[in-house]
Amino acid sequence: MKTINKVEIQGFLGQDADVKTFESGRTLINMNIATNESYKDKNDEWIKSTTWHNVAYWKNKKDENLDFLKKGELISVTGKLNTRKYNDKSGNEKYVTEVVAYKIELIGVAV
Repeated sequence: MKTINKVEIQGFLGQDADVKTFESGRTLINMNIATNESYKDKNDEWIKSTTWHNVAYWKNKKDENLDFLKKGELISVTGKLNTRKYNDKSGNEKYVTEVVAYKIELIGVAV
């Protein structure tokens, strides 16, 4: 049976994207994207909830222009969900879940 691991997020960048270029020439772009939702609580008052998503994107094309990845921009990301483990500076094992993007598009800025 075929399985699917696909994530689509449309949200706002919480800060400028962090760009790291390695000696191999590959470029990794890390960013945090906020998505929002609203709902009414038991007192019939609107509650706004924000979820932050860690996104990693390996830049594919040498000439790909991603200068739009600035704080506040509304972007669309398509990718897959990935959980990886690492050791922090103290040697403690940690886990992080992130979206590994394969497509990023600028939607615009909120009005």
